[in-house]
Amino acid sequence: MPMKQLLPFIAIFTTMEMQAQIQYPLTEKKVVTDDYFGTKVDDSYRWLEDDNADATKKWVIEQNKVTDAYLAKIPFRDKIKARLEKLWNYPKYGAPFRKGDWYYFFKNDGLQNQAVLYRTKDLNATPEVFLDPNTLSTEGIVALSGISFSKSGKLLAYSLSKAGSDWTEIFLMDVESKKLLSDKIEWTKFGGAAWKGDEGFYYSAYDKPDEASKLSKANEFQKVYFHKMGTAQSGDQLIYEDKAHPKRYFGCGLTEDERFLILSISEGTSGSEVWYRDLQNPGQSEFKLLVKGFDTESDVVDNNSDKLLVKTNYGAPNFRVVSIDPQNTDRESWKTIIPEQKEVLLGVGTGGGNLFTSYLKDASSRIYQYDYDGRQIREIKLPGIGSAGGFGAEKEDKEFYYSYSSFATPPSVYKYDIASGASTLYRTTEIKMNTSDIVTEQIFFASKDGTRVPMFLTYKKGLKKDGSNPVLLYGYGGFNIPMTPGFSVSNAFFVEQGGIYVVVNLRGGNEYGEEWHKAGMLLNKQNVFDDFIGAAEFLIKEKYTSKSKIAVRGGSNGGLLVGAVMTQRPDLFRVAIPQVGVMDMLRYHKFTVGWGWAVEYGSSDSAQYFPYLYKYSPYHNLKKGVSYPATIVTTGDHDDRVVPAHSFKFAARLQEYHKGNNPVLIRIETNAGHGAGKPTSKVIEEAADIWAFTMYNLGMKYREL
Repeated sequence: MPMKQLLPFIAIFTTMEMQAQIQYPLTEKKVVTDDYFGTKVDDSYRWLEDDNADATKKWVIEQNKVTDAYLAKIPFRDKIKARLEKLWNYPKYGAPFRKGDWYYFFKNDGLQNQAVLYRTKDLNATPEVFLDPNTLSTEGIVALSGISFSKSGKLLAYSLSKAGSDWTEIFLMDVESKKLLSDKIEWTKFGGAAWKGDEGFYYSAYDKPDEASKLSKANEFQKVYFHKMGTAQSGDQLIYEDKAHPKRYFGCGLTEDERFLILSISEGTSGSEVWYRDLQNPGQSEFKLLVKGFDTESDVVDNNSDKLLVKTNYGAPNFRVVSIDPQNTDRESWKTIIPEQKEVLLGVGTGGGNLFTSYLKDASSRIYQYDYDGRQIREIKLPGIGSAGGFGAEKEDKEFYYSYSSFATPPSVYKYDIASGASTLYRTTEIKMNTSDIVTEQIFFASKDGTRVPMFLTYKKGLKKDGSNPVLLYGYGGFNIPMTPGFSVSNAFFVEQGGIYVVVNLRGGNEYGEEWHKAGMLLNKQNVFDDFIGAAEFLIKEKYTSKSKIAVRGGSNGGLLVGAVMTQRPDLFRVAIPQVGVMDMLRYHKFTVGWGWAVEYGSSDSAQYFPYLYKYSPYHNLKKGVSYPATIVTTGDHDDRVVPAHSFKFAARLQEYHKGNNPVLIRIETNAGHGAGKPTSKVIEEAADIWAFTMYNLGMKYREL
């Protein structure tokens, strides 16, 4: 056999030999059967839900050994990691913001595990380190999850999370001296501090959980408190609780002038109810209803004297801004300030006495400036099709800084003059990669039911549509969250290696408003999977790629997406990467904050929703004897949002049922959670493993650069 023919043969043989040698740990099955409305459902791997059990801990160790051994044999894994470390090692800046006499901004020198908060009184001067979370843990696993300055800028409340957990602690600092104060707030989750002058702040918290189950047990009975500075948390004033509804979320905030205290209530990830207290009215000691829940989404933007400005989708699926008189809250009396547009209104910021609205046009940012009476002043022109954020400041400010990026453009920071509307480039990002030959195109395809769905394709110039290009298909499709253009050095690496990075704007997000969201939730969830499958089929039809060259990836709700499509169409994808996914749709609501997702998914406790959930639940739709794509499931041992049991059970059953040579592995990160706050070192290690696994199983070769 000629050498030219022999080399590919050897490579293929080595790959098959490596995969055939995998010996998966034998996972014990313990018979557990549930009866859902007459349907018997097996759950023999339920014992893996107990993350504290010695047997589960042993299983994790054994699975990681198998995965580590497989990854170690990939010949270019170390080269990928070295390249990623080089690419990652560049200064990353956040947009500056002003509080009191100081400007603050975040910066990561390059490979620091956590970004550092700097400050300066003059942006042309050398800044000083203000708060460095890297000093709080040698492993870099303590993350700064939120900051809140008092209006005067004299005090700072900052939240810390550890090992990726959603649980946070609030610490207090005297800003001038940078002295840590004795005040500390424990057991907060999904919230920070809403300051009332320098006197104290409002916050939401749970009762102290049981230590053994704090990462898995359902969170209930959240309460709102007021903390007075210089006192112990045990003496904090209870502001609001609802004993009749233990699974509701509560959050408090103040309008900028601190006149109105706003209470937001939700029963899940969709739908809200809004209450208020006029703190200037000594006769109002209790909250009063402003916007009845929970069939719409409403958020208070600010007040305009004695009226409240509210962003709402009541009577406007794409949202509008209305003025509500607290003395007459009847919806028919609301005054429209900014009408609903064709594009969806994502958010409204304030600054310099103006409103700044952020819209999406085919998943790309559009920004407009209005006055408080709803008169449009101007559109803020952006550099191109991308994502922009940071449009907001305080009423007395004359300027602010915002950021912009796209798939092929690293983040840039611009200075904005509120009066003139002039945007001036303040800072660009220099990376160790040539991005000038990277292009992004937006194309549209027809999904299974004919719906027009957009997707972004990013690749190097000179692409040939011959069906041979490796593709990473990414999606989310849920919870009203849009997928917008943004730069990722990790994804740029894949493009640099000759891949096409594709983001699909699936139904379930809010790229086109609440109607787009509703078209991918509850009993319409299958539309999301059909959109993703349709995207892959379109790319094959148009000869961008072929079945043997497609990898699919998604995290959290996107992990559910990958689990669903790989079980529904295992023939269509070569590689599957479900990350921190919701894989057991029958029991997700029994852990931590999972109950809050029932408004998005429906619950197996309902005779209406059970059959639908059962039909697509990834864990329950794995079938014996099927050859599944090469799969690497990823999760973290401290994930208390989508508990790791989802991934554990899915991986165990996948290894049991899978037939064929494709590897089906699970990578379990220690001291890591759902993703937020993960140290750079762990991020790079995970990225290197995922790209090594993906490229190896797509038949790609590492390109030296």
